[in-house]
Amino acid sequence: MLTGFNHLTLSCNNLERSIHFYSELLGLKLNAVWATGAYLSLPGLWLCLTKETCQKSAPHPEYTHYAFSINSDNLGAFRKRLQAVGVIEWKENRSEGESYYFLDPDGHKLEAHEGDLTSRLAACRLTPYSGIKIFD
Repeated sequence: MLTGFNHLTLSCNNLERSIHFYSELLGLKLNAVWATGAYLSLPGLWLCLTKETCQKSAPHPEYTHYAFSINSDNLGAFRKRLQAVGVIEWKENRSEGESYYFLDPDGHKLEAHEGDLTSRLAACRLTPYSGIKIFD
């Protein structure tokens, strides 16, 4: 049986650029680096970057994305810091909780979100999605 989420691996064209993005801009801790990869972390998250030739230069077409938690007091400054260095916003927030949707250097869709599952379900109880069933 599964016991939790273990790690996330993202392919990147330029390992050094991606390490800089995730460690310097997003604030993940750099734990290890080698010729074709790196390990970074946040509390509860282990991220692996792996150097591969990817042909993505635009956002991935599907909605799949990876969301990081952020305190609402820090979201505005975080957004401004990323916008100042040209990070691309890929979506405007239309759901519960404040969010900033942005791309990493390889087109992976990311989100900084100030809510959690509890706050999302509370919002869904007030304004239900079409056909939603919430299990208690």
